[in-house]
Amino acid sequence: MRHPLPPVVLVLAGHDPTGGAGLVADSEAIAACGGWAVTIPTALTVQNCHNVIRTLPADPAAMRQMAEALGDMQIAAIKLGLLADEATLRAAEQIIRRFPGIPVVADPVLKAGGGAKLSTPALQQLYIDRLLPLVDIVTPNRFELAALTPEITDPLDDTARAVALLAQGCQGVLVTATDDPLPGNTQQVVHTLHSPDTTRQWQWPRLPEVFHGSGCTLASALAARLAVGERLPTACEQAQHFTWESLSHGYQPPSGQCLPKRLPRPVRF
Repeated sequence: MRHPLPPVVLVLAGHDPTGGAGLVADSEAIAACGGWAVTIPTALTVQNCHNVIRTLPADPAAMRQMAEALGDMQIAAIKLGLLADEATLRAAEQIIRRFPGIPVVADPVLKAGGGAKLSTPALQQLYIDRLLPLVDIVTPNRFELAALTPEITDPLDDTARAVALLAQGCQGVLVTATDDPLPGNTQQVVHTLHSPDTTRQWQWPRLPEVFHGSGCTLASALAARLAVGERLPTACEQAQHFTWESLSHGYQPPSGQCLPKRLPRPVRF
């Protein structure tokens, strides 16, 4: 007896050979949260658990052909990750426009956890102008939030920065503080959802390790929960819970950043 396919999430993101972030992370998180991932690579990367060494943007024509080939899949949500150059960003825009009314979750990958820059100011402006109006929710950490709103000079005014992104056309901003603790709260991670209808905040115990792929995990889990039909605040909460559990039970490689454990323990035969 065959089972129906779970809600399908289309992922446009880079490939991380370590499996900690990128398409592997996205696919694992989506599967664990009740969805089925179909993937279009936006870039290949040369990286390890310390840093990104090189980024090779995908062929934008091939990206569009992949989307065309997936035309018979019933896409229930879209997750957008690394976009390494203008051509792949414009291809992603064209692909998203093929699926009007489908919720889009955008993780603005601007810098690797090890510090390597993965974007430019010009590319970030194009991201704001071309993609944000198509996005239902964007999930920046505090560094990414500041990079996308350079006109706001107060480094502590995350609310003004989120409002500036909402003014660009996106429907929600989930600001994560994993990378940069808010002043006076170094023992907890504070995530804040801003939308036209509500502002909501969650606090999670801060883990001592440094993790590789936490942002990918959160955004993909959120896309999966939206795909299965949850409302935005509930989907945000469920995605955060899943991500915190994945990090708290994560793996320590021989060196470098820890890796989230997104899938259940494998069955032993």
